[in-house]
Amino acid sequence: MTRLTGWFSNIATMANNSPWGGGSGGSGGPGDSGSGGGADNGSGGGPRNPWQPAGASPTGGRKASNIEELFKRRGGGGGGFGGGGFGGLPRRPNGKSYLPIAIGLIFVLWLLLTSIHRVGPQERGVVSFLGSYSRTLEPGIAMTLPSPVESFEVVDVQNIRTIDIPAAGTQENLILTGDQNLVDLAYSVRWTIKDPTLYLFQLADPEATIREAAEAAMRASVAEVTLDDAIGPGRIEVEQKVEQRMKELLDGYRSGIQVQGVAIKKADPPEAVNEAFKAVSAAQQEAQTFLNEARAYAQQLTAAAQGEAAAFDKVYEEYRMAPEVTRRRMYYETMERVLSKLDKTIIEPGNVVPYLPLPELRKRVEATPAPPAPATGEAR
Repeated sequence: MTRLTGWFSNIATMANNSPWGGGSGGSGGPGDSGSGGGADNGSGGGPRNPWQPAGASPTGGRKASNIEELFKRRGGGGGGFGGGGFGGLPRRPNGKSYLPIAIGLIFVLWLLLTSIHRVGPQERGVVSFLGSYSRTLEPGIAMTLPSPVESFEVVDVQNIRTIDIPAAGTQENLILTGDQNLVDLAYSVRWTIKDPTLYLFQLADPEATIREAAEAAMRASVAEVTLDDAIGPGRIEVEQKVEQRMKELLDGYRSGIQVQGVAIKKADPPEAVNEAFKAVSAAQQEAQTFLNEARAYAQQLTAAAQGEAAAFDKVYEEYRMAPEVTRRRMYYETMERVLSKLDKTIIEPGNVVPYLPLPELRKRVEATPAPPAPATGEAR
């Protein structure tokens, strides 16, 4: 019970020490003198003004807070904007404020940052006077009027930018070919800025313009070829046509953009028939492989025949110069080729001895099949 009484006493003390006072009416906790809240500044029922210092006793009612007095107390009693400087800044030794110096420094920094510009070797600076084009600055250090009188924008004219069509993660990009088939194409366009003035002031959205021009040129070029050409050897021709058409379109728009190249990254049939086209393509490649092998074999035979014909022509030339010698030589070479593949026995005339053909007998023995082995375990 004593512990609970102590807790209630602490709660009452905290309520009385609150900057808002102890509330109105009633008796406080233990130790109160029965005066309501104990900190109502004699107002008879309202809470104490938190902006007034503790112990203040206004003559009547709730007194409005004095903001100037508050700043004086927070600033050390020197005044809000005069005693301690602007925003509490200290004063100079002669008593003057640092405010003019701070304003001057800010003004100088503003002039330096908005009037002096550096243009890199691969950049161009475009200057606008009150929103209208004024001039183009070459690489180096340049000066302009401070902003917002003149605005300055740097444009990189050598950086090669790339746009992928369609964008990553999108669906198929189906285009109609000249033989009334559909092909799924994915390609990229490389471009640079040729004229920064036209690039900034002529087009509202340059990338969207390039994308639309690329799609129009690609559809017009693919419509002139067949499906086999679009997914096969005709892709290079399609890329060249698209690049040429894009240059004509963008130059007609006065876009200030130079197309560097178009690259087809994917050219496939629609997804629904892609597997069938892959099977047909594999069969065509296999047939082409067989044709190439047949052509190679024919070339080998032709080369061998031509070599034999050339050798025969040389033998004939030798035969015309010495017929008997050439005839005997040809006979010996022919017999050598024929007899080298046969088993032969050479017997000199006279003093003939009986000959036992052991090699021939050995061959016959080896060629004769062995008799089958008798079966074991036969029933009697």
